Amino acid sequence: MTLPSNSARCLVVDDEPLVRRSVVRMLEPLGFTCLEAATGKEGLDALDQTGELPLIISDLRMPELDGMGFLAEVRQRWPDTAVVMLSGMAETSTAVDALQLGAADFLLKPVAVKEMHARVVRVMEKRSLVIQNRYYQAHLEQQVHAQAERIKELFLEGVQMLARALEAKDAYTRGHSIRVSQYAVATATELGFDAAALETIRIGGELHDIGKIGMREAVLHKPGSLTDDEFRQVIEHPALGERMLSPLARETPAVLRIVRSHHERIDGGGFPDGLSGEGIPFEARIVAVADSFDAMTTERPYRESRSPSEALDELRRVAGSQLDGSAVEAFARAFPDSEDLPVSA
Repeated sequence: MTLPSNSARCLVVDDEPLVRRSVVRMLEPLGFTCLEAATGKEGLDALDQTGELPLIISDLRMPELDGMGFLAEVRQRWPDTAVVMLSGMAETSTAVDALQLGAADFLLKPVAVKEMHARVVRVMEKRSLVIQNRYYQAHLEQQVHAQAERIKELFLEGVQMLARALEAKDAYTRGHSIRVSQYAVATATELGFDAAALETIRIGGELHDIGKIGMREAVLHKPGSLTDDEFRQVIEHPALGERMLSPLARETPAVLRIVRSHHERIDGGGFPDGLSGEGIPFEARIVAVADSFDAMTTERPYRESRSPSEALDELRRVAGSQLDGSAVEAFARAFPDSEDLPVSA
């Protein structure tokens, strides 16, 4: 019955030199190199110099700092050290107290060699399993987190490819999502959003129209007025986009709020939920400004484009009724020279 030779050192603490030497001789065949201390205080001093040890054998009754006080200190400062308590008194309550304080085992003097070996091997095996379990648990959590992040990345990449495919179908809106994302991030930066929130707005801006994938091309390209059925398709695209992106809900719920609410109006006349004022998520209000500007400066089948300065004037005109006023002004600050804005060709 032996432990691996690298199971390292242990500390034997007892105020009786003969007992200490006897315990050391018992432990040496198990591969331990033992340090000795006559009191709990000396034991703590030794640990301060050596650092955490895998095993301590400690007497219960000692001067200066008794075994219980020593045990409490060790458990607080070196929680992975296995402490086996020794006592010459067969008191059940004492053993229970020691185990409740965190002792790995409790032995009565005199201890037979076979019993010492059996108990120490069991204690060290348990300690090893606890440490291994903690290591595997930590690394498993890291692996699960990394896999979840990669799954989210792949999902986003797939959805972004769908968004590009949607724009490829419509020459009038090519590049629209990227521009909306850029405008929205610059506006949110003016408003003091932090890096994480800016990334959410970037993604939400890119994906805000993803629900239009469910719309017929004839509706997307129609130059004249829409029928009731066609208009219903238009007002349903934010909710459809939210459903498509629902796998992101746990990690990035703000992206879903942008996708669902970017067509809501401050006065409550928007869709799909008829939200108004502060009831509209702020991220969606920012993207709505960016979306409106890019829509106005892009030629569409049903109207010609406006110049950037004309579009900015229109944003200000509808601020407070259709669009959030603070978001409009932040957009204007982000792009003080509207003629230099990267609108579509």
